[in-house]
Order: sequence, then structure tokens, then C-alpha cells
Amino acid sequence: MRNNLAKAIVFLGTTALVAGCQTSAKQNDAVAEKLPVIETFVPKKEILTTELRMPAEITGFQQVDIYAKVSSYVKELKADIGSQVKKGQLLMLLEAPELSSQLAAAQSRLRSQEAVYTASRSTYNRLFETSKVEGTVSRNDLEVAEARKNSDFAQYQAAKAAYTEIQTLLGYLQIRAPFDGVVATRNVNHGAYVGPAGKGSEAPLMTIQQQNKLRLSVYVPEQYSGYLKNGSALQFSVKSLPGQTFSATIARMSGALDSKLRSERVEMDVINAGNKLLPGMVAEVQLPLTAKDSTYVVPKTAVVTSSEGTFVIVVADHKTSRLPVQKGRVLEDRVEVFGAISDSTQLVKLATEEIPDGTSVK
Repeated sequence: MRNNLAKAIVFLGTTALVAGCQTSAKQNDAVAEKLPVIETFVPKKEILTTELRMPAEITGFQQVDIYAKVSSYVKELKADIGSQVKKGQLLMLLEAPELSSQLAAAQSRLRSQEAVYTASRSTYNRLFETSKVEGTVSRNDLEVAEARKNSDFAQYQAAKAAYTEIQTLLGYLQIRAPFDGVVATRNVNHGAYVGPAGKGSEAPLMTIQQQNKLRLSVYVPEQYSGYLKNGSALQFSVKSLPGQTFSATIARMSGALDSKLRSERVEMDVINAGNKLLPGMVAEVQLPLTAKDSTYVVPKTAVVTSSEGTFVIVVADHKTSRLPVQKGRVLEDRVEVFGAISDSTQLVKLATEEIPDGTSVK
């Protein structure tokens, strides 16, 4: 009887223990089932090559506004808007009657002073030769003659300089092309008064542009300037010539950021074959951005930008944590990121602000 009772107690205890274990296991399974399932991935490095489209401006490789150096009148126009001109070609002839009178007066003064100097020089030379015979010429007379000769020579040089100056001013009445190019603007007509100051000096007489070679200028944002270098080839297009693309080469980079735009000025040289392109056109430039080193590229959905900053969500030991990153270049569905990421980091593919740090996940 006692043996049967003991067996019954042992059986009931074993049954209760098994039931308790089964209940605990079911509870653990229930907790595990409640953990959210989040898709993760391991980021990979790539040497990213992207393209940046930016508006750019086309200008003449050289451009100069021509002004009158002396007060004068337009006597004759030798070129007009659209004229192809060569370096040194006469563009405009001006006239200044008062300069011609001044030149004649300066020439007369020059000849007069030259005669005076010639006479004083002859007197000095004669006295100098005579003074070689002792007692014929006093030392004082010789010194006075020499001083007069030197003074007359200085006056002669001054008259010569004045004459040359007026000749130079007369040369300014001939307006010539400084380089091969095209007359882009003409702001005066025959008979117009022009001068270095006052009425007639507000606008240039003409503007000359070099158009067989053009300058393409673009301002590249700070975050992309490091991807460009001199000598890089690129393509661009203009709205006035749809369907056509043109080639250019990066020739100059400013090496500094504009204080207002926070961007770097980049200039390209364009050979204008067929003169299809014109200064003043707005172009769209395709700038190739090729990374020097491989970088991590992740789906856009893995990066969260909020008031707290930009971050990705890392999963380690089934717990989430936010990792601050910086965005780089953006593709259609991917983005370049920089931060404390490694090849073994598990990142949440669909990251949101609603996933706080310390969230338990499967």
C-alpha cells in the first residue's frame, strides 16, 4: 500500500515538472514570435562613377571692350556688328583737329629748340678748342658756354618728348583689333563724339570677341569639386541645338570656393568648329564624377535623415543602434555613405525613425 502511494507521488511530480517545462518553452516561443522581423544586409564597397549635370555659361575665349583714349569724333567706320576681323586690322578712324594743330606747334618748337641747341653746342666746341691755347679763353667763359649748351640740350629733349607725345595721341585715333575675332557690339555712328571722360564714354565703341575658341564656365558645388581635375574630357549641350552634343576639356580650376555660392569655378576650352556655338549661350554640362577610392554604397531606404541628423541602423546581437553617417553622391536608388562602417556591419534595409536604439529584432 505504501509502495503504491510513493509511486503515485513520484508520477504526479514528474508530470507536473514536464508540464512546467512545456509551459516555459511555449512562453519563450511566444516571446520570440513577438520580436519584429527586420531585413538586413551587409554593405559593399564600390568605385562609384556618376554624372553631375550643371548649367554653364559660354563666353568668348577673349573679349575686350574698346574705348577712345582721346577726345575726338568718329570719322570713319571700317567694321560693323558681325564683321570678322584680324589682329591689327583698322576698325575705326577718329579725328581730333586740335591734335593736328598741337602737333604742328610742337614740331615748330622742336625745330626751334634744335637750332638753339645746335648754336650753343657750336659755341661751346669753338671755345673749347680755343681754350687749348693758354690765355685765349677764360675758364669762366668756357663754363658758361658749357652750361648754356647743357640747358639748351635739356630744352631740346623736352620739346622732342612733347612732339612724340602728341604723335602717340594721334596714333590713338586709329582703333585697331587687338586679336582675331568678331565685332559683337558697336555703339557709335559716324560723327559721334567720343572720349575718355564725360558724354560719349559711358559705353564702349565696340566689343570684340574671339569665337573660334570659346570658354565654358561652370560653378561646381563644394561636395563635388574634389572629383574633377584638369584635363578631364566632358560633354555638354545647348537648348538652341537639340540633339547635338559637344566636347570640352577642363583647362582651369580656381582652386578656391566662391564666398557666396560656396562652389568652385571650373573653366573648359571649347574649339568652336563651324561656329555653331555663340558667346552668351547657356549650356548643360555633364560632369563625370569618378571616385579615387572605393566607398560604401547602400540603398536609399537604409539611410534616415531627421532632425537628429543622418544615420543608418546597425543590428548587433539582435539589438538595433543608430550610426551617424554622411551622405555622398546619390544615384537613382542608392547613395554613397561615409561613417564607421565595416564589411561585416549588418544594416537595416528599411530604416525609419520609428526604430529606436536597443530594439530587439530577429
